[in-house]
Amino acid sequence: MSLIDLSIKEFSGQLASDSPAPGGGSVAALAGALSVALSTMVARLTIGKKKYEHAWPRMTRLRGQAEKLLTNLLILVDKDTNAYNQVMAAYRLPIDSADEKAARKIAIEAASKEAARVPLNTLRTVAKLIPITSTVIEDGNPNCITDAGVAVQLMRTAALGAAYNVKINLDGISDADFVAGAKAETDELIGRIIATARQQAASVEKALE
Repeated sequence: MSLIDLSIKEFSGQLASDSPAPGGGSVAALAGALSVALSTMVARLTIGKKKYEHAWPRMTRLRGQAEKLLTNLLILVDKDTNAYNQVMAAYRLPIDSADEKAARKIAIEAASKEAARVPLNTLRTVAKLIPITSTVIEDGNPNCITDAGVAVQLMRTAALGAAYNVKINLDGISDADFVAGAKAETDELIGRIIATARQQAASVEKALE
């Protein structure tokens, strides 16, 4: 069964088991999905309220964008675990002959690249949440400001978790160009997301004074 089809209790149980997957990469994608879901809730609690009519167009656009991002992030929850399992399967390949050793090496390289690509895709998707969290903080129903704040913190956590999982999977990859490109993109994205999250959190704190 897909991880995203499990109940919260079932998913938490699998996470708490002695199996290394699902692990941090899947949780990072889930954190991103929860951030989107909270932002969507704020949008829905703004639309239809006459007092916030000026914000309805922005919230309506946000809702449409958020639905696509939520779907993508939920898919990445399963993709991350599947990618890890492929790495483990590659390491279990036989090494009884020179040909088998060569094939195993190629399989490990390919699986490791995919295991890095998946959290990098999570990070790219999380970066798209920046305008969404900004919108709900700036124009969302002020009664939901703490929900918007939690969405920001979940975005930050998702980004950091995804970045960690990109970097750890780069260690076993021999393709120097791939490694350099992934590192550079990861550093740029995480820097931008963390800086923005800090600013957004400050706006939330100010609203709560």
